[in-house]
Amino acid sequence: MSGAGRAAVLQGRTAITVHPAIGPTTTAAVLAAPAAIWLSTRQPLIALGLVLVGALAALVVAKPALAAYSLIVVTPLTAGIDRGSAIPLLRPNEALAAVVGGALATRALLGARAGRRPTLRLSQVEWGLLAMAVASSVLPLAWMAVRQRPIATDDLLYALVLWKLGSVYLIVRASIRTVEEVRRCLYLSIGVAVLVGTIAIAQALDLLHVRALLAGYFLPNGNVGALANPRGGSTLALPAAVADLMICNLALVVGLIARRARHALVLTGASLCMMMAAVSAGEFSSALGLVIAACLLAYVIRRPRLLLLALPLVAVVAVVAWPVISTRLSGFQGTSGIPVSWVGRLRNLNSYFWPQLLDQANFLLGVRPSARVVVSSQATGYVWIESGYTWLLWGGGLPLLFAFGWFVQASVRHSFLLARWRPDAVGAAALGFLVGIVVMAVLMLFDPHLTYRGSGDTLFILAALARWPAGGPENAPDTMTTEGAVTA
Repeated sequence: MSGAGRAAVLQGRTAITVHPAIGPTTTAAVLAAPAAIWLSTRQPLIALGLVLVGALAALVVAKPALAAYSLIVVTPLTAGIDRGSAIPLLRPNEALAAVVGGALATRALLGARAGRRPTLRLSQVEWGLLAMAVASSVLPLAWMAVRQRPIATDDLLYALVLWKLGSVYLIVRASIRTVEEVRRCLYLSIGVAVLVGTIAIAQALDLLHVRALLAGYFLPNGNVGALANPRGGSTLALPAAVADLMICNLALVVGLIARRARHALVLTGASLCMMMAAVSAGEFSSALGLVIAACLLAYVIRRPRLLLLALPLVAVVAVVAWPVISTRLSGFQGTSGIPVSWVGRLRNLNSYFWPQLLDQANFLLGVRPSARVVVSSQATGYVWIESGYTWLLWGGGLPLLFAFGWFVQASVRHSFLLARWRPDAVGAAALGFLVGIVVMAVLMLFDPHLTYRGSGDTLFILAALARWPAGGPENAPDTMTTEGAVTA
């Protein structure tokens, strides 16, 4: 048998050459055929599903960019489906990530056999992400084991959250290689955001029976009564996550228009829809996020007049979404002068989280990964931590808080330089990531926006799209030029 992988079987003077892949492939096909026939006759839907999964995996192996495209499209449309409702143990977007991630891993293994050795050098942003993942899982679970505290299934699930987001980042990082692919990702993200935003607006205004349609799968933490509120949770089943998703994609729209992208009028219409959907979320924090995003966008692209140009859009949004705005403003008419939801938030923090966090200096290494406690009087059966920085200390203590600070600082520095320097789709992605990371860091004062389903995935997808070009950040020019950056 030769070292080139071909075996010659001599029969007299005749040599028969056999390719080494034929044997294992044929054997696997022969063994799998009876099982496939039996499954197709007994469980045709499962068989069809397996065929579709196999076809998707094969397509991803052949065209890796399809992995990122599918995640960008499917995640915002399915992230609000409770885990286990449609697919056992997983949400549909998590199952999709497992399939395309496995396909990319298979492609990498095949490349390694062919002699292509992938290299992975972590950036400061990636080191920060890795530090957060370790500090939110390995450290608190080890600390619980040392203190002999029982580790519940909820702790294990919450410990996997940042690893899951990291895997989304890695999938996009491994599958997107060209500026044109980045551009396609941005337009896909904007298109899906418009669809999610349109559903959110209709839900908040109670139009087109959208609330009844969402009641089948997209329930906020399983609470049917929450759909009666004039707030747009859409297919994320979480209004604040919808607003975060809109803000990130609004920044993408501004970044593309500033880079003289085509279809500027269509993109402007998309921005109006996103602003309206963000307001339809009915969150005061989301309104603050929109203000921060507008100011940051005007500063980064050096167009302060953008704030004045946005005023007509704001007026249109206020008129259309006034039923949502008026309902939220009515909360200030109580005896305390602040909305009932804010009173409940502070009461829950004071009753269930802050005392235990301060007891025996638990804030140093955290309490446990699970970010909720069982309270039977609640409609959902739980009380969640409604403070992002409290969640950091609760889930991982000071190590997680410092890792988060490292991640935010590295992300802001990295994305700001790219957003100012790159005149292409990568620069637009960096602008979306910059706005998303800054808004998230501020709104973490209210809720753990970092891990919100759908919007958190989008943030890490944008992080993967906004990477340094060859040569690294040291090649970035010190000043803005018409050839090297977006001009004012």
